Amino acid sequence: MNSPLLAPELETKTWSSIDPAAHEVRVVVCDMDGTLLTPAGDLPEGFAAMRQALRERGIAFVPASGRQLATLRRMFPEETTFIPENGGLVIHEGEQVASTLLDPAVALDVISRARAATDVELGLVLCGVQTAYIERTDPEFVAEVDKYYARLEVVEDLAAVRDDFLKVAVYDFEDARRAASGFLTEVTGHYLTVVSGRHWVDVMNPEATKGAGLRELQRALGVSREQTVVFGDYLNDLEMLDEAELSFAMANAHPTVVERARYLAPSNAEHGVLAVMEHLLG
Repeated sequence: MNSPLLAPELETKTWSSIDPAAHEVRVVVCDMDGTLLTPAGDLPEGFAAMRQALRERGIAFVPASGRQLATLRRMFPEETTFIPENGGLVIHEGEQVASTLLDPAVALDVISRARAATDVELGLVLCGVQTAYIERTDPEFVAEVDKYYARLEVVEDLAAVRDDFLKVAVYDFEDARRAASGFLTEVTGHYLTVVSGRHWVDVMNPEATKGAGLRELQRALGVSREQTVVFGDYLNDLEMLDEAELSFAMANAHPTVVERARYLAPSNAEHGVLAVMEHLLG
């Protein structure tokens, strides 16, 4: 099984030390939960004004999330560029410019092993290009799934689904690290596990990361690493941070993310993304 490689440790500096005149910002790429969104899961007050300021300067804003494309489109109906599914898809100006699929044999192995893991309580989301699929329908699990998947189909048997698969999202009712270090270590094939939240761990193609998705998008936009701003807070944001000269970990971020980023931003509860962008935009 593959795991992300850590970049050399960087000295993390505060956002207020940046000289805005020294940087030409062309694209702002932003994680959602724990980063842009408030602890309640809402867009922060002042987001619309910030987005308009970016638009007036010709700066692209790109939501990058483990969330489904349909969910991000529902959250940002005016946007046409996204990095959904933790980088499994890249959408630029409404068109798919890249996709990185999971081997169906790996998906089936995850489903089989999750069913056999009777010592832990798990829920699975099989994420396809067309839609996402679940077979578990209890209210607690469905409520969690609904936060991230606007297009969702309930099926009797996940193993019988026919689609191109982007990932299998595993919901551990106790702690995602338990699933990542437990039954998923026995899955065979070419895959990557990414802990994307306290309860979620994604099984993906090793080449599907937010960082790889951002590189594809930079090529499509014709922008450089030096012209890119990235915000993140959790382990699935690590590779994405490496693709930007201006990389920010939120003050509430996982310690590994703080070590990886070049700068430290205020927390999502303090509307840190907006504070940093106000500074960068002068």
